[in-house]
Amino acid sequence: MEKTILIVDDEAPIVDMLKFNLQKAGYKTIAAYDGKAGLELAVGKKPDLILLDVMLPKMDGFEVCRKIREADRAVPILMLTAREEEIDKVFGLESGADDYITKPFSIRELMARVKANLRRGTESADNGIINIDSLEINTGLYVVKKAGVQVELTLREFELLKFLAGQPGRIFSREMLLEKVWGYEYFGDVRTVDVTVRRLREKIEDNPAAPERIMTKRGVGYYYNKA
Repeated sequence: MEKTILIVDDEAPIVDMLKFNLQKAGYKTIAAYDGKAGLELAVGKKPDLILLDVMLPKMDGFEVCRKIREADRAVPILMLTAREEEIDKVFGLESGADDYITKPFSIRELMARVKANLRRGTESADNGIINIDSLEINTGLYVVKKAGVQVELTLREFELLKFLAGQPGRIFSREMLLEKVWGYEYFGDVRTVDVTVRRLREKIEDNPAAPERIMTKRGVGYYYNKA
């Protein structure tokens, strides 16, 4: 089935360039040139992936991302930003984005990330259930319950939890998690993993400051600690 990608950017040349390359690759595209219109299309049209600029008129990309997450936790969101500051990249991830890419970007890199994010969503629907500690992870319905109470996760948070909980005790480097969970073999910032782990801990740990499930092996990576 043809995948639809929503482009939200106020720079017409960038939108046209993205449309051309995405359509050439077989994707359907829809576009908005301000945050308010982008949010309306995201909620109304339910695209398969969203390319979201940070600096937008009417509503900035961070706010758009937060509001999209309130309505749809699963759709992959890739933020486009011209900013280099660390705080802005982290803020985008904290707002619910799956990842970000900094302008100017290469089309090859962007297309690789689009393909990876779309692929991860389809690969995870294996209709299995992982029961570990007090967590129940339904991989077909994308539902996680902690002690019987549903936990609201984004797609990427879900993917990360599923991957680690499916192999408890095994330590994965951040680079390996980028490859296995995000699908980025050549591109990606390991800080994306750190922020996602932090957000995940805030939702599934009894005390995120002293995690007991998603553990850090200093200098190596992360693992799921089965009680």
